[in-house]
Amino acid sequence: MKTFDLNGTVRTDLGKKATKADRVAENVPCVLYGVSDNVHFTATKSDLRKLIYTPEVYVVNLNVDGKKSKAIMKALQFHPVTDNVLHIDFLELTETKPVVVELPVKLEGLAEGVKAGGKLSLEMRKLKVKGIYTQIPENIVINVTELGLGKSIQVAKVSVGKLEILNAKNAVVAQVKLTRAARGAAATAVK
Repeated sequence: MKTFDLNGTVRTDLGKKATKADRVAENVPCVLYGVSDNVHFTATKSDLRKLIYTPEVYVVNLNVDGKKSKAIMKALQFHPVTDNVLHIDFLELTETKPVVVELPVKLEGLAEGVKAGGKLSLEMRKLKVKGIYTQIPENIVINVTELGLGKSIQVAKVSVGKLEILNAKNAVVAQVKLTRAARGAAATAVK
Protein backbone atom coordinates (compact mmCIF):
# COMPACT_ATOMS: atom_id res chain seq x y z
CA MET A 1 0.00 0.00 0.00
CA LYS A 2 1.01 3.60 -0.53
CA THR A 3 2.17 5.68 2.41
CA PHE A 4 1.17 9.19 3.45
CA ASP A 5 3.03 11.39 5.95
CA LEU A 6 0.90 13.45 8.34
CA ASN A 7 1.95 15.79 11.15
CA GLY A 8 -0.36 16.53 14.05
CA THR A 9 -0.53 18.47 17.29
CA VAL A 10 -1.85 16.97 20.52
CA ARG A 11 -5.14 18.46 21.74
CA THR A 12 -5.25 19.37 25.41
CA ASP A 13 -8.77 20.84 25.50
CA LEU A 14 -11.40 18.38 24.27
CA GLY A 15 -14.61 20.32 24.86
CA LYS A 16 -17.09 21.70 22.36
CA LYS A 17 -15.70 25.23 22.59
CA ALA A 18 -12.09 24.11 21.95
CA THR A 19 -13.18 21.90 19.04
CA LYS A 20 -15.04 24.79 17.42
CA ALA A 21 -11.96 27.02 17.82
CA ASP A 22 -9.82 24.33 16.12
CA ARG A 23 -12.20 24.16 13.18
CA VAL A 24 -12.24 27.95 12.82
CA ALA A 25 -8.41 27.86 12.68
CA GLU A 26 -8.63 25.48 9.66
CA ASN A 27 -7.65 22.42 11.74
CA VAL A 28 -9.46 19.09 11.81
CA PRO A 29 -9.92 17.26 15.15
CA CYS A 30 -8.66 13.66 14.91
CA VAL A 31 -8.39 10.63 17.18
CA LEU A 32 -5.84 7.82 16.92
CA TYR A 33 -7.27 4.65 18.43
CA GLY A 34 -4.15 2.84 19.53
CA VAL A 35 -3.08 -0.45 21.02
CA SER A 36 -2.46 0.99 24.48
CA ASP A 37 -4.15 4.41 24.57
CA ASN A 38 -6.08 6.87 22.41
CA VAL A 39 -4.46 10.10 21.21
CA HIS A 40 -6.54 13.21 20.44
CA PHE A 41 -4.83 15.55 17.97
CA THR A 42 -5.45 18.08 15.22
CA ALA A 43 -4.12 18.23 11.67
CA THR A 44 -4.38 21.05 9.18
CA LYS A 45 -7.09 20.84 6.55
CA SER A 46 -4.60 21.43 3.73
CA ASP A 47 -2.41 18.49 4.85
CA LEU A 48 -5.41 16.15 4.88
CA ARG A 49 -6.75 17.05 1.43
CA LYS A 50 -4.69 14.48 -0.53
CA LEU A 51 -5.55 11.77 2.00
CA ILE A 52 -9.31 12.34 2.00
CA TYR A 53 -10.24 13.12 -1.60
CA THR A 54 -8.85 10.01 -3.31
CA PRO A 55 -10.07 6.45 -3.88
CA GLU A 56 -6.66 5.10 -2.79
CA VAL A 57 -6.05 3.53 0.62
CA TYR A 58 -2.96 4.80 2.44
CA VAL A 59 -0.87 3.69 5.40
CA VAL A 60 -0.52 6.97 7.28
CA ASN A 61 2.82 7.70 8.95
CA LEU A 62 1.59 9.84 11.85
CA ASN A 63 3.89 12.19 13.71
CA VAL A 64 1.99 13.69 16.65
CA ASP A 65 4.34 16.01 18.55
CA GLY A 66 7.31 13.69 17.95
CA LYS A 67 5.50 10.40 18.68
CA LYS A 68 5.49 8.34 15.48
CA SER A 69 3.08 5.54 14.58
CA LYS A 70 1.54 3.84 11.56
CA ALA A 71 -2.21 4.15 11.12
CA ILE A 72 -5.05 3.82 8.66
CA MET A 73 -7.99 6.18 8.21
CA LYS A 74 -11.04 4.44 9.67
CA ALA A 75 -13.90 6.97 9.69
CA LEU A 76 -14.66 10.44 8.40
CA GLN A 77 -17.36 12.93 9.32
CA PHE A 78 -18.47 15.73 7.00
CA HIS A 79 -20.67 18.73 7.76
CA PRO A 80 -24.13 18.04 6.23
CA VAL A 81 -24.43 21.45 4.54
CA THR A 82 -20.92 22.79 3.84
CA ASP A 83 -19.19 19.41 3.29
CA ASN A 84 -16.26 20.53 5.48
CA VAL A 85 -14.41 17.74 7.26
CA LEU A 86 -15.53 17.70 10.90
CA HIS A 87 -13.63 14.76 12.38
CA ILE A 88 -11.35 11.83 11.40
CA ASP A 89 -10.72 8.56 13.22
CA PHE A 90 -7.45 6.70 12.68
CA LEU A 91 -6.67 3.13 13.71
CA GLU A 92 -3.13 2.25 14.77
CA LEU A 93 -1.64 -0.61 12.77
CA THR A 94 0.23 -3.61 14.17
CA GLU A 95 1.94 -6.56 12.50
CA THR A 96 -0.37 -9.07 14.21
CA LYS A 97 -3.88 -7.59 14.30
CA PRO A 98 -5.87 -7.66 11.01
CA VAL A 99 -7.66 -4.55 9.75
CA VAL A 100 -10.72 -4.10 7.55
CA VAL A 101 -10.38 -1.74 4.57
CA GLU A 102 -12.20 -1.05 1.33
CA LEU A 103 -9.95 -1.48 -1.71
CA PRO A 104 -10.71 -0.05 -5.17
CA VAL A 105 -11.45 -2.56 -7.96
CA LYS A 106 -9.67 -2.21 -11.31
CA LEU A 107 -10.64 -4.20 -14.41
CA GLU A 108 -8.05 -5.24 -16.97
CA GLY A 109 -8.35 -6.77 -20.41
CA LEU A 110 -10.95 -6.64 -23.21
CA ALA A 111 -13.94 -8.85 -22.48
CA GLU A 112 -15.23 -11.29 -25.12
CA GLY A 113 -18.74 -9.95 -24.56
CA VAL A 114 -17.60 -6.41 -25.40
CA LYS A 115 -16.19 -7.66 -28.70
CA ALA A 116 -19.62 -9.20 -29.40
CA GLY A 117 -21.36 -5.83 -28.85
CA GLY A 118 -22.00 -5.80 -25.10
CA LYS A 119 -21.12 -3.14 -22.55
CA LEU A 120 -18.78 -3.81 -19.62
CA SER A 121 -20.18 -2.54 -16.32
CA LEU A 122 -18.30 -2.28 -13.02
CA GLU A 123 -21.00 -2.83 -10.38
CA MET A 124 -18.81 -2.62 -7.23
CA ARG A 125 -16.10 0.03 -7.23
CA LYS A 126 -14.72 -1.13 -3.86
CA LEU A 127 -14.50 -4.45 -2.02
CA LYS A 128 -14.18 -4.76 1.75
CA VAL A 129 -11.22 -6.98 2.76
CA LYS A 130 -9.72 -8.10 6.06
CA GLY A 131 -6.06 -8.91 6.67
CA ILE A 132 -2.68 -7.82 8.01
CA TYR A 133 -1.84 -4.38 6.61
CA THR A 134 1.50 -5.51 5.12
CA GLN A 135 -0.34 -8.02 2.88
CA ILE A 136 -2.94 -5.57 1.56
CA PRO A 137 -2.35 -4.43 -2.05
CA GLU A 138 -3.12 -0.96 -3.44
CA ASN A 139 -6.12 -2.24 -5.41
CA ILE A 140 -7.84 -5.44 -6.56
CA VAL A 141 -7.18 -6.23 -10.22
CA ILE A 142 -9.70 -8.47 -12.01
CA ASN A 143 -9.02 -9.87 -15.49
CA VAL A 144 -12.20 -9.77 -17.63
CA THR A 145 -10.91 -11.14 -20.97
CA GLU A 146 -12.92 -14.40 -20.61
CA LEU A 147 -16.17 -12.62 -19.69
CA GLY A 148 -18.85 -13.37 -22.30
CA LEU A 149 -21.99 -11.53 -23.33
CA GLY A 150 -24.54 -11.49 -20.48
CA LYS A 151 -22.05 -13.05 -18.02
CA SER A 152 -20.82 -11.67 -14.69
CA ILE A 153 -18.07 -12.04 -12.10
CA GLN A 154 -19.23 -12.50 -8.53
CA VAL A 155 -17.34 -11.84 -5.30
CA ALA A 156 -16.91 -15.60 -4.71
CA LYS A 157 -14.75 -15.85 -7.88
CA VAL A 158 -12.39 -13.05 -6.78
CA SER A 159 -9.29 -14.01 -4.79
CA VAL A 160 -6.87 -11.59 -3.15
CA GLY A 161 -4.00 -13.66 -1.75
CA LYS A 162 -4.28 -14.27 1.99
CA LEU A 163 -6.96 -11.62 2.46
CA GLU A 164 -10.57 -12.42 3.34
CA ILE A 165 -13.25 -10.64 1.28
CA LEU A 166 -16.15 -9.58 3.51
CA ASN A 167 -18.73 -8.68 0.83
CA ALA A 168 -21.63 -11.03 0.04
CA LYS A 169 -20.37 -13.98 -2.03
CA ASN A 170 -23.17 -13.71 -4.62
CA ALA A 171 -22.77 -9.94 -5.18
CA VAL A 172 -21.86 -9.02 -8.77
CA VAL A 173 -18.54 -7.17 -9.16
CA ALA A 174 -18.54 -6.75 -12.96
CA GLN A 175 -20.74 -7.87 -15.83
CA VAL A 176 -21.15 -7.55 -19.58
CA LYS A 177 -24.63 -6.23 -20.34
CA LEU A 178 -26.50 -6.64 -23.60
CA THR A 179 -26.92 -3.36 -25.42
CA ARG A 180 -29.95 -2.47 -27.54
CA ALA A 181 -27.87 -2.81 -30.68
CA ALA A 182 -26.67 -6.28 -29.64
CA ARG A 183 -30.26 -7.36 -28.86
CA GLY A 184 -31.44 -6.04 -32.23
CA ALA A 185 -28.65 -7.86 -34.06
CA ALA A 186 -29.45 -11.09 -32.22
CA ALA A 187 -33.18 -10.76 -33.00
CA THR A 188 -32.58 -10.21 -36.73
CA ALA A 189 -30.14 -13.12 -36.85
CA VAL A 190 -32.80 -15.45 -35.40
CA LYS A 191 -35.40 -14.47 -38.05
